Amino acid sequence: MPNIKSAKKRVRVIETKTMRNKAIKSNLKTAIKKADAAVAANAADKEAVVRQAIKTLDQAGAKGLYHKNAVARKKSQLAKKLAK
Repeated sequence: MPNIKSAKKRVRVIETKTMRNKAIKSNLKTAIKKADAAVAANAADKEAVVRQAIKTLDQAGAKGLYHKNAVARKKSQLAKKLAK
């Protein structure tokens, strides 16, 4: 445990950011799984579900949780699955 006041604050700030990042990543993984399931099941609302997953991907990329190329790759994979 740190003794210096600024180091103690860094621990608190990092903990807060870690929790926020975990929540965003969890929501993203859920959205991608829902999109994959909707496309596989040929659901009626598959376009809307994929669109929502792409939006969530863009938000995670904008926050710096994923590299922009990784986001682009995941979006491309979703679009390819939807087009099949």
